[in-house]
This record gives sequence, C-alpha cells and structure tokens, in this order.
Amino acid sequence: MRSAIRAVLCVCGLAILAAARPLDAGVQAAAAPQPARAKAAAASSPAAPLTEWPSPAAAGSLAPQLATSHDGRLYLSWLEPAASGGMRFRVAERAADAWIQLPDIAEGTGLLANWADVPSVFASSGGTLVAHWLQKTSTASAGYGIRMRVSLDRGRTWSTAVTPHRDDSPTEHGFLSFFDAPDGTIGMVWLDGRETAAGSSHGHGGGATMLRATTLAPGLVLGPDQLVDGRVCDCCPTAAARTSRGVIVAYRDRSGQEIRDIGIARLDRGAWKLGGVIHADGWKISACPVNGPALASNGDGVALAWFTGAGDQGRVRVTMSRDGGATFGAPLRVDDEGALGRVDVDVLPDGSAMVSWIEFAHAKADLRLRRVWPDGRRGPSIVVSPVGADRSSGNPRLARRGTDLVVAWRTSGAAPHIRIATAKIPADAGPTPPPEASSR
Repeated sequence: MRSAIRAVLCVCGLAILAAARPLDAGVQAAAAPQPARAKAAAASSPAAPLTEWPSPAAAGSLAPQLATSHDGRLYLSWLEPAASGGMRFRVAERAADAWIQLPDIAEGTGLLANWADVPSVFASSGGTLVAHWLQKTSTASAGYGIRMRVSLDRGRTWSTAVTPHRDDSPTEHGFLSFFDAPDGTIGMVWLDGRETAAGSSHGHGGGATMLRATTLAPGLVLGPDQLVDGRVCDCCPTAAARTSRGVIVAYRDRSGQEIRDIGIARLDRGAWKLGGVIHADGWKISACPVNGPALASNGDGVALAWFTGAGDQGRVRVTMSRDGGATFGAPLRVDDEGALGRVDVDVLPDGSAMVSWIEFAHAKADLRLRRVWPDGRRGPSIVVSPVGADRSSGNPRLARRGTDLVVAWRTSGAAPHIRIATAKIPADAGPTPPPEASSR
C-alpha cells in the first residue's frame, strides 16, 4: 500500500504491541470537535456501572472480538503475549457465569499484532466456527497474509490452516469480515494489496488496494477468488452481514479524487454488484483514516454505522433499513459533540439498533452506547468507560446474546488489559443508564 499513506496514517503492516501511540495529526484534525458546535438534542447520561465480567485475557492482551452463535453461545477472542516472545491467538466461550478457555488457535512470532487489523472468530449459522488471523509473510517488508482454521466441535479442536487469497505477494491482505453465504458456505471479504507491489507479477505496481471475496465449504474447499471493488481505502476495517434479502458488505470507498465515503456491495446470484456510497459525506482525505463501518442485521432489520471526518468534524452516523438492506433511511447522527469513531452496531429484536463509538470532546475520550430506532428516535448517550484517545485502545466491540448486551474494550495506560461488561436490554424506550464499572 502506498508509502505516503503508511507514513501519514495507516499502520496496517506494523506490530504495535508496545506503548500507546498518539493519533497522527490528520486524524486529530478530522476528529476534533469544533468550539461552536451545538450539543446534540439527546442528553448524555453520566457513567454508572454495567455488570463487569472477569476477563480471561492476561494483562497486555489486545484486539478483543465478540461472536455469538445462533444457539446463543458467546465467544471472546483476543491476542495475548506468549512466553516465547510471540503472540497467542486465544478464544474462550461464556458458559453460565464463567469463561471456558478453549485451545489456542495460533501462536508464534509471525502473528501480526495490530491495533486495527485484528483476528476474529465467526460462528456460522450451520454451527461451524471459523477463525482468522494475520501472518507476516516477509521479514524484509510489511507484507502479511490471512490464515484461517475451522472447528466443528465449538472450538475444542481446530483444522489445519488455509489461506483464502490465492496471491502470495509480499503485500498486505487483511481487514477480513465473514458472513453466511446463501449457498450454505462461509463467505468472506478482505482488503487485498496484490496490485500495490512495485514490479508485481500482475503488472500494476503501485496500484490500488482492492476488496475481494471468496467462500469456504466443508473440507476446507475454497470458492473462486472474486473481485468486489477494484479501488478502496487502504486500511479501514470492512463489515458484512446476511440479511433477509441476501448478503451486503460495507467498506470505505476511495474515489479518484480521494473522497473516502462508505460504499456498499451486494452478492446477487453469485456475483458482486456495487451499490455506491451509502451517504455522500464528501470526506476528502489523502490518507487512510483507519476507521471502518459496522454492519448488523436481524431479519429485515439492518443497521449500518460509520465515522466521517468531513468538514474537519468527527461524527458518527447510522442508517437503518426495514427491507433487508434493499433501501436505507436518512442517516442519523449518533455522537454528542465529536467523535473518534471506531464504531460497532447490533440490531435488537424490536428493530432498533445499539451503536457503540468513542466520543471525543473537551480533550477527553469515552466509550459510549446509544440506542436508535428506524423512525429517528434516539435514546440517551450512555458512557461505558473512559478510554485512551490513542491507538492503544483499539476498536471496542459490541454483541447481543438474547436480552443481554455485551461490550468488550481495551484499557490504555501502563498496564493495558481487556474488559468485558454486560447489561440487560430494556424492551422499550432505550437503554437504562448503567452504573460506572470500577477501575482495576
């Protein structure tokens, strides 16, 4: 990926296990709230305690991810420093009131540990677990590739590793998102840098990062390696969801004029079709903001949340669909006074959505939640916890298990660690303000 982008904002190929790094100037300018900005109509609620669960992750762990299965199982995955000096890709299942530690998925010095491009576990509708992580492909470059393993027994054993992309160039392949494909296989999309390599065998050295897709069938059989979009933002996370009308993916697009708004694509009878940008924010930035969209579905209900820095104002927006993603409503602002983004979203049984993001105002960053409805109603802004405004806090995650909302995030400071908390989802009128979780 372009050296200028890497130098300015994008750290996709860098291991950042050490201390916190402040945001680069470009992101700070985009995220900083403006003094004259009016406060949002819905008031912010003071911090008060969620029910905090003990974390199975050791101190120094990073990259928490949550996954829920169709039968109500909850999985937490993360990266943890190993005694060998490398990293361990770990996973635990929540059972009753405790975590069950499952066998490690991968370990070694070649695992990429990155604040933004992180490994994950996906629970397919058929009961299969599939895990992906990033593996360095060269000590002489920032190149890395995607590796995956499958479990047919809920994480008790894992298959041999397989690589979804058929390209092995020393470039960057990552920011993967899984989905349930219509043919019963497990689908995935990722950012692919094969065209960015100078002097590459593809003949397009210095080209654009692409969005590509494939499927994984039983027996570790890969489907075709398909192009979804030939020019996308270099290091923003992707998102994917299966809706009542098929598969939709969301990603940060990149026009020839460096407009980096959120684009969508749909899988239609085995072929990918571009859907254009979801909203014309008009954010022009000649660097990667490392800030991707979040997408969730529940039958006909779909929610898409994202960050934009258009107009040098950091904002979080959400748009909702009641027809399985065929059409979306007008975007609704989620943040109160300004945002760093790093969003997540989940669609609740009543068709409303819960959005998480990092608010940034008055030189202070907080992890917040807000419930929104398709008719434009907004619940209060709920402060979950103060977080670091730098990259060390990573991307907080959100998941729903029945009537429980689960949040996972990473603390900053001298002894960073992963925290997990939960709260009951009220049936109506938005989330109940939770009490502040005590520091540990």
